[in-house]
Amino acid sequence: MMNFDKAIELYKAEPTKEKLHEVADLLLGKMTVKEKIRMLQGHAMGVTIKNFLTKGRFYNGEAYPAGGCKRLGIPPVMFTDGPRGIVMKKCTCFPVSMLRGAAFDDELEYRIGEVFAKEASALDANLFAGVCINLLRNPMWGRAQETYGEDPYLLGRMGAALTKAMQDNGIIACPKHYALNSIEDLRFSANAIADERTLHEVYLPHFKKCIDAGAMSVMGAYNKVNGTYACENKKLLTDILRDKWEFDGFTLSDFFYGIYDAVRSLKAGMDMEMPYIFRYATLGYSLKKGDITEKDIDTAAARILRALISTLPKHKKYPESVILSKEHVALARETATKGIVLLKNKDKVLPIPADKKIAVVGRYANKRNTGDHGSSNVFSPYAITPYEGMCNRFGTENVSLYNGCNISDAVKASADCDYILVCVGSDWLQEGEFLVNLGNVKKKPKGSGGDRADLHIPEEDMQLIKGLSDLGKKLVVNIMGGSAYIIKDWIDCADAVLMSFYSGLEGGNALADILSGDISPAGKLPFTVAEKAEDYPSFLHLGAKNKDIEYGYYHGYTLFDKENKAPHFPFGFGLSYTDFEFGDVSLEKDDKKITVSLKLENKGNFDGDEILQLYIGSDNADADRPVKLLKGFRRVAVRKGESAVAEVSADIEDIRFYNPATSEWELDSAYTVYIGTDSKNVIEAGKINF
Repeated sequence: MMNFDKAIELYKAEPTKEKLHEVADLLLGKMTVKEKIRMLQGHAMGVTIKNFLTKGRFYNGEAYPAGGCKRLGIPPVMFTDGPRGIVMKKCTCFPVSMLRGAAFDDELEYRIGEVFAKEASALDANLFAGVCINLLRNPMWGRAQETYGEDPYLLGRMGAALTKAMQDNGIIACPKHYALNSIEDLRFSANAIADERTLHEVYLPHFKKCIDAGAMSVMGAYNKVNGTYACENKKLLTDILRDKWEFDGFTLSDFFYGIYDAVRSLKAGMDMEMPYIFRYATLGYSLKKGDITEKDIDTAAARILRALISTLPKHKKYPESVILSKEHVALARETATKGIVLLKNKDKVLPIPADKKIAVVGRYANKRNTGDHGSSNVFSPYAITPYEGMCNRFGTENVSLYNGCNISDAVKASADCDYILVCVGSDWLQEGEFLVNLGNVKKKPKGSGGDRADLHIPEEDMQLIKGLSDLGKKLVVNIMGGSAYIIKDWIDCADAVLMSFYSGLEGGNALADILSGDISPAGKLPFTVAEKAEDYPSFLHLGAKNKDIEYGYYHGYTLFDKENKAPHFPFGFGLSYTDFEFGDVSLEKDDKKITVSLKLENKGNFDGDEILQLYIGSDNADADRPVKLLKGFRRVAVRKGESAVAEVSADIEDIRFYNPATSEWELDSAYTVYIGTDSKNVIEAGKINF
């Protein structure tokens, strides 16, 4: 008898795309129309009610089921969210994706994905919707913390690594939110307008990389794209995703309000409504009316079956004991150390010598601050604060605490100390998923999540920094938050400045690892820090009457390059405790890639990592081209006093430009290749011709 187990058996015997389609169609042929429609619907209402009544948790306390057919043994899709860990029960809270973007390490991201897959499996999930790769175009975006940065190539490399890790371990990877989703407060009504070239070159290539890495599901966004809701946008869901990219999996809607019209969405290519039966409850009626056909239903159901049949054979069930294991916690700490960015270190005031006394002050000195409290919240049983981390490393007797913003109290706590560590930035009240606005819209920090009201840190924090700078002590500022801040108005008051983002359950220990010099910082900014807010592209805030917004071709470092404007800190910037020096540089090209080789020498007193960044610019003066674009990176470890020959490559396919006239990707005749340590600090490695 043909059932799910038989389909798996047939596919495993011949794991080809053709065979996958064949066995999925055979299984589909055994299903009734009612069963096929059920495959397209989320069934999480019972789980939600149970979780709310028994655990006090509204969202994703257990895996959310969708689809499935008991009669034929077809398992349901079992959904868990992310991206800083598994949101179900109490799992390992990793640093947010933005910090992991700052690590510029896709091999590390793959290892993180393996942990996510194990913890998801232990809690019976088989789909991970934590591959968030929306592009950061303006730091006002409240959910910036959930993505990897402002650059499409960086997003693609990191997202592909996480995607591959999940799929390799039998968990369906779900990149999101497709597409042009980078405004939170108006996420249900914003209309992102982008021309063809901007769409394909800037806002979609990272999704394509995840599809190429094997993703078998994609989540649609809430917003409109060029006038049509993303979850009923045929151009996005069918013309590009299926016809151009040959995506073979299924699409699912963003939750609750992703679908407005079942017929339009299904015909556009939206396969599954999540998490409850709502709009898709009418599919049977629409079929009887003739608004949709059984073929429309079959097409969507077959895609879901293909994802299950191709992915689940690699699935391994893990015991719950793997959750929060020593190995997982250690990786979370390692990740945090690799992504923390050192922005300033005047007179090498850092690292802090072991015999010094330290005051830890500020609103986040001893407060759990792991990020957004929305759908990405991970309920780890603990989170090490900066104060706790410094105590663990330097000893309680050498560390004092004041958890607040009152200057006189902070001065008292700092009286006998050599160093003051001020912890400032944001938390879930100032930025994150827009849950509910508890205060005045104009005073958004009193709300709950949503887009930032201001790109500066709060006024009390700035006054605290300025007040403490008069004490004559070593002043170190630790910025916690999701993306860039305007810091030009106070940075001169600080001796050292770090950005630790939201660094997970081991964040305080990781911060102490960096401040003590046990580990030399090597994180690099995954975004551009401007001197003033007006230097970023336009943004839509709550209350805007016109919901249309132009998503232009230039943003981030490409915009600063285009306008020949100096940022405060460039994309890719980050300091180290050690000193690296470039040696001989050479350039080679073959049919598939461009490779830059160079000697990297560590001439300082610390072992350390350097992140080499490969940028490529077109020499086609007749076309509007960015000055340069990131097309390769590599994290290289070099011990003090030693050197290494490092190679950084760029794929030829990644340097093509989209021609709207032909709908094809084309090479220019000549390019200049740059190698460096940030988008401004580069040297020319050579030129290539085609």
